[in-house]
Amino acid sequence: MNTIGFILINKNYYPNVVLLYKLLEYLLMYIQHRNINPIKNWKVNREEIQFLGHDLQRPECILTEPNGTIWTADARGGVMKINPDGSQKLITPFKESDDLTTFKKLSNQTNPISEIPNLQSYNSRYVQAQGSLPNGLCFDVKGNFIIANWGTDHIEMMTPEGKLTTLVTEIEGKALGKANFPLRDSKGRIWFTVTTRTNPWTEQLNSRATDGYIALIDEKGVRIVAEGFCGTNEIRFDDTEEWLYVVESTAHQISRLRVKENGDLYGREVYARLSGFPDGFAFDTYGNLWTTLIFTDQLAAITPEGEELILLDDSNPATKKLLFEHYENRTLTGEILASVQGTLCPWMASLSFGGKDMKTVYLGSLRGTRVPYFQSPVAGQKMIHWR
Repeated sequence: MNTIGFILINKNYYPNVVLLYKLLEYLLMYIQHRNINPIKNWKVNREEIQFLGHDLQRPECILTEPNGTIWTADARGGVMKINPDGSQKLITPFKESDDLTTFKKLSNQTNPISEIPNLQSYNSRYVQAQGSLPNGLCFDVKGNFIIANWGTDHIEMMTPEGKLTTLVTEIEGKALGKANFPLRDSKGRIWFTVTTRTNPWTEQLNSRATDGYIALIDEKGVRIVAEGFCGTNEIRFDDTEEWLYVVESTAHQISRLRVKENGDLYGREVYARLSGFPDGFAFDTYGNLWTTLIFTDQLAAITPEGEELILLDDSNPATKKLLFEHYENRTLTGEILASVQGTLCPWMASLSFGGKDMKTVYLGSLRGTRVPYFQSPVAGQKMIHWR
């Protein structure tokens, strides 16, 4: 028997090592806990999914706050504020009572996607991306919204009252392209992604053009810090901001790059490959990386060991098969994409952890009118505005 084992068994005879025993006991408990991944044999129970909000338009991105307030991107050119009591208020720089023509132009349509009577309206919003279509959101250090606008191809700032300022329209003498997602770091800098400069963006699904990039806004201005991505989507930091993770939707993978103090990125590597089109993602406190798989409407997670777990599957087998056949043949069209969606969160695009214990998961979508949410067995990583 070794010395540690002897002391543990005969700890009553060694009162001076009681503290050491306790520390070792806690260490063993910690190791044991770390070896049990809380989502390894867990799936979302569809019967326990609840819904938040009503009559939302393109709630692609969701921001949660410690006080229980939820914000969603909204296709009427702004954001929807959903209060803890369930009441909601649309905040946009254009008010219907002030300028009905402009408001409807920004909205693309007055009815939710489920009521679209023809393909023309679908193409206007989802293929041609006409009007103002706030996509990704984050808060700046003053509490304003930073908006990656998929419709205007701009990076914008909007105050909580709805005053809009355009921040970036071009970079290195070229139009931005399809602005997708902004992210703030601990220094207050704003990072953002551009999915592609291909127009319409759906053609990139077939061409696999690697024209996506990541840019940084800091005290020096705005600059591209990494490029050559295949369908750049959301980005996230690890807790120490040592790594920046980036979704490459069209390549079905998530990559990561090391971050220098000045914002330069290097050491790019593929972190995980997935069974579908990843879109939004977030870490939990165990180290799992949760991600939505858009079009097939699945929620997946990559464990620290690299295993892909499917936590929720709302796909349609027939349309899913059709989708991947055309993806492999590079013959995807807007009409085919329009036929592919689930019933809970159509075109599931993002996820955000929230709630008092950070164990409530909210799902964003492109074609839904409500926000599904459910309880997770593990807390999520806190966003920078929670810290």
